[in-house]
Order: sequence, then C-alpha cells, then structure tokens
Amino acid sequence: MHEVALEQALDRIVAQDPRYPRDAYHFVREALEYTQKMVSRGQRGRLRHVTGQELLAGIRAYAIEQFGPMALTVFEEWNIRSCRDFGEIVFNMVDAGILAKTEQDSRADFENGYDFEEAFRKPFLPPSKQAAWEKERRTASAGH
Repeated sequence: MHEVALEQALDRIVAQDPRYPRDAYHFVREALEYTQKMVSRGQRGRLRHVTGQELLAGIRAYAIEQFGPMALTVFEEWNIRSCRDFGEIVFNMVDAGILAKTEQDSRADFENGYDFEEAFRKPFLPPSKQAAWEKERRTASAGH
C-alpha cells in the first residue's frame, strides 16, 4: 500500500475507532514486517503469512528492541493493555484493507498471549530483584 493510501486508511480507522492512536498502528505494521523477516529466514527472501501467536512474539521482540524498558509505558500511552488490543489493531487494519488475513485468522488468536508485566517489565529487572518480583506476582494473583 502506498504511503498516502496508508495514511488515508489510518485516518478512517482512527476516526471510526479512536481507542488507539495512529502511532500504535504504525508500530504494529512495522512489527509485522519485523516478524515476517524473522520467520521467513532461510526462505530465499520470500515472506510468508504469520499467525497471530507468531505476530505476538514478534511484537514483543520488536517492542523490546525499539523501546527497551519503556515498552510498557509506550503501550500504556497508546491504550494497549493486553495482547487482545494488538488483535483489535490488526483486525482494524484488515478491515481497512491495509493487511490481509487467511480463513484461519481471527481476533481470538490474540486472546491467549502473554502477560504484559512479565513480557515487558521483568526482562529489565536486575537478577537480584527478579525473585522478589515473581514472589510478589504470585502473592498478588493468589489474592484475587
């Protein structure tokens, strides 16, 4: 999709669904390209379709590469609180014709992703703090 057409499509998406800013859509599109390159290595430059779970793994890796310990803060600013939000963004782009999907792809592919605290905060804790963090998380989840 040409840049002008992409921006026009994003204008329509954000007008119809203002939950996520356009930066979030650009990030997910970049993360998809990153993921396609990751999973297509060794296939002579041919990009293949990625599953929702592969995309979530790619989003995680790309976010850590791009934002480091600020990834969780950036996602909070963009109103992205769980993997389900990434699915909403992806399917908004599918509905707008920016991305394509297969018959097997669905929003449900993004429902059982990873815990954001575990994915984006824990990797940046010093080893001396990780055990205490894990204990605190277990205690908090046992109390619910």
